[in-house]
Amino acid sequence: MDIESVRCACCGLEEDCTQEYIENVKANFGGKWLCGLCSEAVGDELSKDRREQDGIEDAIKAHMAFCRMALSSPAVKVADGMKEMLRKRSKDKVILCSSLPLENIYSEVCFSPN
Repeated sequence: MDIESVRCACCGLEEDCTQEYIENVKANFGGKWLCGLCSEAVGDELSKDRREQDGIEDAIKAHMAFCRMALSSPAVKVADGMKEMLRKRSKDKVILCSSLPLENIYSEVCFSPN
């Protein structure tokens, strides 16, 4: 029983597996080896899609894109978080301003930085 290290095509996780197991997984996922978590995620994606062979490739591509996004640089994550925070905050201000009487619409309350 030979053990080999293999890397997940989606998330990059490295595992030690038997050659037989590696071949089994690759046969199920179009020649790509996926870790257990990613194979479950791709399976969930497939169940949404309801297509077989073309669906496998599309589901793997969708999950790979998700993994790339999740593994992006910390600076990008901080920038995305700030963008989301500002978006939510500006949405709250619009709701606040729309609930004010018409004469207060252009007041400092609506356009104040806080």
